[in-house]
Amino acid sequence: MAKILITSGPTRQYLDPVRYLTNGSSGVMGSALAQAALQAGHQVVMVSGPVRVRYPSGVKLLEVETTQEMLEACLAEFPNCDGLIGAAAPCDYQPAAVAAQKLKKTGEPLLLKLIETPDIVATLGKKKRLNQWTVGFALESEDARFQAIGKLQRKLCDLVVVNGVGAINSPHNEIEILNPAGEVVLAASGTKRKLAQQIIRVLDEQLLGPRSKTASATPSARPRKPQARI
Repeated sequence: MAKILITSGPTRQYLDPVRYLTNGSSGVMGSALAQAALQAGHQVVMVSGPVRVRYPSGVKLLEVETTQEMLEACLAEFPNCDGLIGAAAPCDYQPAAVAAQKLKKTGEPLLLKLIETPDIVATLGKKKRLNQWTVGFALESEDARFQAIGKLQRKLCDLVVVNGVGAINSPHNEIEILNPAGEVVLAASGTKRKLAQQIIRVLDEQLLGPRSKTASATPSARPRKPQARI
């Protein structure tokens, strides 16, 4: 049995007290992963942005709003967990400055200066202990497998789940799970509930089962580069 930290849902980055940047992540996959992990006998700590979906009653739920809040909650919980499944879709950008009052219309274009938010999965990947692991999600609109392998390498993930923009706010998904060698260890489609069960099964086999002993001994090792044809 493992104690798994799962991030889920979107985050919000405020422009002023009323408006914010966000995305259409629903938290459905995060909820499905939590349910599948509980059914497999694991403990779950869920760090979630604002969603309408309900999470299983057996999880420890921490609700956050911004990307920084999600990172801080994960940094506090990760040392006491065996691994991370980064299923959330945190905002990648935030305004350089947040207006203290509601922005008013002026009849002129509004120019926003955006800066990058912290990368949660990459930050935890650098901090994981010898026996910890991280699983990332890569939602891509083009060159999905190639982009996902790049993310896996940069973020020091042990596995990455690849999906497309059609997954956003949908009960269904189509995924591939890639290992650090760039190999597809699972390709599947279906409801997010069914896919979550398959993801947890792969995690058990690849990272928690008997065959994971060698791999988990060096989880932070830099993966070898993918073949150019991928």
